[in-house]
This record gives sequence, C-alpha cells and structure tokens, in this order.
Amino acid sequence: MHNQFIKVHSTPNRARYKFSLLKDKYLDENILRTNLEKLEGVTSVRVNKKANSIIFHFDNISTCDEIENKLSTLDIEELLSSCEDAAVCVSCVSDEEPSTKGIIRASSALVGERFIQNDMLKAGITTAAAFPMLIDGSKELFSEGLTSKVLESAAVGISIYRKDYLAANSTNAMLELGEYIEETTVHKSDDLLKELSKPNVEEAWIEKEVDGKITEVLIKSIDIKIGDIVIVATGNTVPVDGHVIDGSASVNEVSMTGEAEPVIKQRGNRVISGTIVEDGRLKIWAEYVGSNTATQRIKHYIENSLNEKSSVQLKATKLADKLVPVTLGLAGVSYIFTKDFERTASILQADYSCALKLATPVAFKSTISKAGHQGIMIKGAKAIESLYSADTFIFDKTGTLTEGELEVISVESYDKDWTKEQLLNLTASTEEHYFHPVADAVVKAAKENGFVHMHHEEVEFIVAHGVKTEVDGKQVIIGSRHFLEDDEKIDFSIHKEKIDKSLSKGETLLYVGFDGKLLGVITLADNLRANAKESINRLRQLGVKNIVMLTGDTMKKAKMIADELGITEVRAELLPTAKAKIVKEFIDEGKKVAFIGDGINDAPALISAHVGISMSRGADIAKATADVALLKDDIAAVVEAKELANSTMQLINNNFKATVGINSVILAGATFGFFSPIVTAVLHNGTTIGLLLNSIKGVK
Repeated sequence: MHNQFIKVHSTPNRARYKFSLLKDKYLDENILRTNLEKLEGVTSVRVNKKANSIIFHFDNISTCDEIENKLSTLDIEELLSSCEDAAVCVSCVSDEEPSTKGIIRASSALVGERFIQNDMLKAGITTAAAFPMLIDGSKELFSEGLTSKVLESAAVGISIYRKDYLAANSTNAMLELGEYIEETTVHKSDDLLKELSKPNVEEAWIEKEVDGKITEVLIKSIDIKIGDIVIVATGNTVPVDGHVIDGSASVNEVSMTGEAEPVIKQRGNRVISGTIVEDGRLKIWAEYVGSNTATQRIKHYIENSLNEKSSVQLKATKLADKLVPVTLGLAGVSYIFTKDFERTASILQADYSCALKLATPVAFKSTISKAGHQGIMIKGAKAIESLYSADTFIFDKTGTLTEGELEVISVESYDKDWTKEQLLNLTASTEEHYFHPVADAVVKAAKENGFVHMHHEEVEFIVAHGVKTEVDGKQVIIGSRHFLEDDEKIDFSIHKEKIDKSLSKGETLLYVGFDGKLLGVITLADNLRANAKESINRLRQLGVKNIVMLTGDTMKKAKMIADELGITEVRAELLPTAKAKIVKEFIDEGKKVAFIGDGINDAPALISAHVGISMSRGADIAKATADVALLKDDIAAVVEAKELANSTMQLINNNFKATVGINSVILAGATFGFFSPIVTAVLHNGTTIGLLLNSIKGVK
C-alpha cells in the first residue's frame, strides 16, 4: 500500500511534504526522522507531527526523486525493524552501560591535587580533568545559548582562573556524579524496552497443503500471513497473536503480563506473541502478524513513552531555562559591585536547571518501567499526568467489571426425547468450529461433561444471529431469540413463561431449535470479577469522585450488577456508538475522565477520554488507542495504575517545591557572600543528586 504525500514547497536545497503516515497516533517522529536522514544526499530532516509535515534539506534538487520514492513505500513495519539496530535509531535503546570514566577522572583530580605543591602541576591536572566539561559548555553556548551546562562550565573555568583548584575539582566531581546517576536511571528504565522487544522469531512452522496433503512447513516468520495455522512446540516462542485451535500447552507469559506462573492454553484461548511454550504443543490461528503483533506494538509504544514529555515536565524545563539568565544576571551584577570573582563563581554554581530538568523525567521513566514490570503498559508521561487528575472512571461492563468469559450455568430441554446432555452435545458439535464467547462456553461445558460429538452437515454462520446446520436430515438452528422466533418462525409461546422467568433474573439465554421446534435453552452468565467491588472501593479512596457503568444490558439487569458493586450511576441498553458520546458529556461537564474498556467498539471512547485504559484480553484496536494497556487480566491493575500515577505526581510536586526552595536559599547565600564556591557546589549538586536518588527510588 502506497502512502500519500504532497510536496507543499521546494527550493534547490529544501522541500516540505505533507505525509499521511504521520497521522498514525503512535508513530515515533524520532524513528521516522532517523530513518529518512539515511537517504543519500539528505543533510537534515525536521518532522512536525502535529502539522503532518516533513522538511528535508539536501545537497541537490535531484534528491527529491529518492525522497518521494521513499515516502511512497515507507511503512510502520520498516520503521520498527530499523530500530533493531540501536546504532541507526536515536529512539532505540543502547546496550552501552553508563560510564564511570568521568567520575574517576574528576575524583582523581580532586584527591591528587591535595597532595601536589606545584601550582603549575595543580593547574594542569585540574584543567585536564575539567576539559571535557569546558569543551561541552563552550559548544552548547554557541549551539543552544545560555544553559545550565554553560553556567557550570563558566563556574569551573572561573575557579581555575582564580587558582581555586579545590572548588573547580569539587564542582566537576559532583557534576560527573550527578550525570552518572541520571544515565544509570535512564539505562535501567530503558531495560523494559529491551526486555519486551525480544529478538523476533526468525522461523516458524505452519500447516500448508503440499501435493494435496496437509503438512508442516518451516518458513520465515515474516512470511506468516493472517489465517495461517502456526505450530508452536515446547521451548519455542509464539510468533503471532491468535487463537488456539488445537492442542494444549503450558505457556509462560511473564514477558508480556509480569505474571511468573505459567498459564494453560487450549482450544479457544488467545495467545500473544513473545510468550513461550514451556510444555506442550499448540496449533494457533494467526490473527495478527508482523508489526501488528502485541510485541512489536508494545516496543513502539515504549519508544514513544520514554521520549514523551508531559506538561509538568515541559513546565519544569521552561522554568529552568528562564532561570538561567537570572542566575547569570545576578553573577554579573555581583561582580560589577564587588569585583569578587569568588562570589561570582559561587552564584554561577547555584543554578536551578539541573534538578528541575533531571528529576522530573527520571521520576516518570522510573514509574513507566516499574509499571511495565507489573504488567501495566503506561504510554508516556502525559498518560501518568492524565490518570492522576482523573476524577471520573467510566467502566464498560463486559470484560472489565465482569470476567468477559461466558460460562454455562444450566441446560434445559423442552423435549422429553432429548436429555440435557444430548442437547448440550448437539449445540457443542455445531458450535465447536465457531470462534465466539458463546461457542467457547458451550464447547467447554460439553467437554467437562464427557462431550460426544454428533455428526452434522456443513455449518452456516449468520453474523450477529447464530448458526444453522442439519442433523439426520433435520434442520438445527442455534442463536438469539430474534433469529429463531422472528427470522426462522419457530414458536416460542409454549415456553414463554419459563423464558421470561429466566430473563427476569438477568440470565443470558442461547436458544436451540430442531426440526422447526424450540428444543431447549442453554443459560449462560458472565460472572463478576471476584475483586471488582474491592477495586471500586479502592478507587474511591484514591480520590475518584464518580464511578459509572455502561452496558448494553437491560436496565433491570444492569441495576442488579451495579447494586452488587456499589455503583450508583448506570447507563444501560446502550448501542456501542453511544459510549464515546457519554464520555464527551462528562468531559463537557468539566470532569476529568478515565474510560476502561476492551472491545472494538470501545476504541472511540478510549480516544475521547482524557485517559483510556484497555483490558488485557481486549481487541487489538482497543489496546492501540488506549493510553494505558493492561497486560494482565486483573481489574485491580486499574487501581494499581491510578496509585502509581498519584504517587508519581506527588513525588514530582515534592521534588519541584524542594528544588525551587532549596536552590533559592543557596542562590541568596551565594549572592550575599555567605557561601564559598566549594560550599555552593556541594549544596547545589548535593541537592540535585538527592532529588535524583529520590526519583530513582520512585513510587512505593
């Protein structure tokens, strides 16, 4: 499929294009820019995702042809694969460990200078140790203007000029230690990406027809197509997202859900890429392949998450940048009035920028990493901020407050010639090749009761209605009441009282027709999650003011469930399209909304809410559009995500107040001559390191 692009403007060395792929919500512009910069003749690329535009600078106008050819064929899968080599992708994670060379160099100079008497040798050692910082500061002055690094370099330079080598080396050592701590934290946070984006499975076995016979064929995993039957045996990694159609196996899902206990997978169960078959053998119907698998999407999400800045982070950066000229101005004024280089050096070291800029992103990254290891995929700092401020939680009932898996609770035959077991076997025989929650529940119940397959003719599936087939020349119809009674004209009047009684209890019924008559009904239920009520109560304790349940059930059934959970606000008998509208209503009322859902029809609501949360067994589109994707099937994870967000923002707010308060005192002390350069360096850098360590420790 070719992408759409439009050349908006061009000159001999510059061109701007509108590019359709930029509309993808989770496309990382850093990955795209790096990929395009590799084009021969291109000197630089600037991506504006909000405007869906890309600006190229190049050596020759002829390069435009190569650019346009690239834009027409580029896709998400190519971008993701380009990230496998960290050397060519600035957004990808480096395996390189943070270096201690800077700390060793600065510390050696600090200690060694104390034992040297010769001033020339002291100056040489100190200058050599500080040289990398002085060079970096000089470069940054010309490339970015006045920054904290420029001030730090100036402070060290002035101390060397004043022959205050102790102050210069102390400052240098503290700064190197702070930088090492930041790099270590970022490296540990990014370990999550490396853990989840395991090397792709290179080869896989699939079932294929060869010379009229079904056989197993080894192919490259990139050649797997939707609908292929993939065979995964003991010790192998699942290469696709799909459903088990045959076999049984113990599957380790720790890389995706954080749960160490293996899970038994059998027919009808969903499996996700990146998980490992520990024991057994599965045949999997491939539903999502290539870049659409959970592993690849998660890899892409985290790349965005670790680079995204929230509004509070941007606020901290903006404030830090504004305060740099203030610090420089105070230093200049102080020197004009006092002619005291020592006081000037002290002021230059009392800078807000380090603590403001470093502690906040480190706190966010620590939380994203911690959440990921707990089976909660938070897609960026903005999601944490939105989740913290959310005061209204809207739950789509099915699959969130309930298990999302129907269970047969009773079978009732209306024909004395048919036992309950025979009725169940007939239904299961017809439904066993149909991937649907109702079909799975019926087949599971039949197997638990000694399933005996009943021969039938080819099954016809009628979408949103049910199935039809023939047994012994007689028609079998299974599905909804509307399908049997209205469409197939089967008489329900004889059993109306029994049916109405079941419906009044809020039960879900599957109707079975045979030879033109209503043969019986199978009662199913989607049970409430055991910890749903506890989770609702915990959300209220965390400051959530409004909890709302949405459902397509009748109001009577919805009320029964809501009363059991202690939810007072219910919207029932809803069409799928109404959910996003309801979310918008609450937003228009000024509420901060979190929406929790799992179905394909939940995607608009997940996008509309301030923060969307998708359940682990939900549709792929729900996970793609959500801000928080749960990788473990537990409603308590919603509460855990809220707790992490609250704790993180509290930590950041405390760090922010401490930074401004402590550094203001240090700056005032340096300005009035109370603190020497060494004291200022220790106080300022000690504060920065303390706040970084606090952020690394992160939320409890």
